[in-house]
Amino acid sequence: MKRKCWCGSQLDYHDCHEAFDKKLKQYKKHGYLIPNHKMIKNEKQIEAIKRAAVVNNGLLDYIEEHIQIGMTTQDIDDMAVAYTSSHGGYSADLNYEGYPKSICTSVNDEVCHGIPGDYVLQDGDIINVDATTGVNGYYADASRMFMLGNVSEEAQRLVKVTKECLEEGMKAVKPWESTIADIGTAIEKYAHANGYSVVEEFCGHGIGKAMHEDPYVYHYTPKEKTVLIVPGMVFTIEPMINQGTRHIHLGTDNDWTVYTDDGKLSAQWEHTLLVTEDGVEIISK
Repeated sequence: MKRKCWCGSQLDYHDCHEAFDKKLKQYKKHGYLIPNHKMIKNEKQIEAIKRAAVVNNGLLDYIEEHIQIGMTTQDIDDMAVAYTSSHGGYSADLNYEGYPKSICTSVNDEVCHGIPGDYVLQDGDIINVDATTGVNGYYADASRMFMLGNVSEEAQRLVKVTKECLEEGMKAVKPWESTIADIGTAIEKYAHANGYSVVEEFCGHGIGKAMHEDPYVYHYTPKEKTVLIVPGMVFTIEPMINQGTRHIHLGTDNDWTVYTDDGKLSAQWEHTLLVTEDGVEIISK
């Protein structure tokens, strides 16, 4: 008797994910922690995430074209609101657990969750702009670093190495072979080899019908066992790399913005990735 597949594809289970499930069971017998079905996206869901990514990528492209010295971080948020709404999307950040703006703008020693406001971008600043866009109930997430004017060589190096940390993490994604922990190990090893530290309090995450889903994607080597990476998973890798100590603290000006403990620089790059049979496809960047 035919039955529809659990993935929501409306296809018969035998023709869709039966062989996939049998393969998962074999890995489980060999001691692997396997992903649950909620972590696996079907083709229609992947296409919906990609539609959100088109808007999210376009937004970051637009910001990249227009960001400049003398602009306030609120100006960046205003650009995000106008661009996203005019392209059929909406911000996933706005009102998320009380977050007051539509985008995150983290400057210099701000590690993450910088709230747009009256800060005026200065010559030599580095800034991370983090955007999560929803379209018809599906989400895509990415962040980029921007360097303004005469940026110091050390700041340039930090931004460069942080992006390379993300790329090392992506190389570690080997379907049916690696686990989530391998991503963190690759990032941590590369950051330390270049004299930097890795923030451990924040992570990458699954994404799709919600902004934050399983799995939890480490950027360092975790002590606990992590899930096997398999095709159909969609998640972000978004390492936060510090110039000095990895230790961080919440600022006193709001309940969101996180700073480095030593006041040194921090950088971050983030992609949303689809795990394929051969590796990864970058969906949002």
